[in-house]
Amino acid sequence: MLDGLRQFIVEMVSSRQHSGFGESDYRLAATALLIHVMALDGTPSEPGKRKLHGLIRRQFSLDTEAADELIQSAMALEGDAVDLDELTGVIVRSLDETGRKRIVTMMWEMVFVDGKVSEFEDSVVWRACDLLGVSPHDRDGLKRDVELGHGHRPGHPPVA
Repeated sequence: MLDGLRQFIVEMVSSRQHSGFGESDYRLAATALLIHVMALDGTPSEPGKRKLHGLIRRQFSLDTEAADELIQSAMALEGDAVDLDELTGVIVRSLDETGRKRIVTMMWEMVFVDGKVSEFEDSVVWRACDLLGVSPHDRDGLKRDVELGHGHRPGHPPVA
């Protein structure tokens, strides 16, 4: 399922072994969450890969090389096994409510890359929001904002 994403990482990054992103770095935990969300539909799409890289660079103010390194480190972390409790715990300890909502927005951005939300994707984001202390009202509002930003009417399929 993750072979396409793993190949993307191999192609994108050199064989660097050192990572400046430690296990307690919320950016590593958030990126692992985003990779997990991206992989829920199966093989990650090219638009999904580009969206991930763009979100990481923009939201964490990283240059291309640092974003590549963060994605590589997060792939290794996510590949070990996703523990939503552990990943969200790092984020909760590091960010205030506004920062946690920003992470949820990033998750919704990844979900909407393909223009639709599966029940499984919705469930994973719902669970992550619960663990992050983001209210159902805020979760739904953030989802609606991202959906509208992608040119969709909430609750309707995208217009071709």
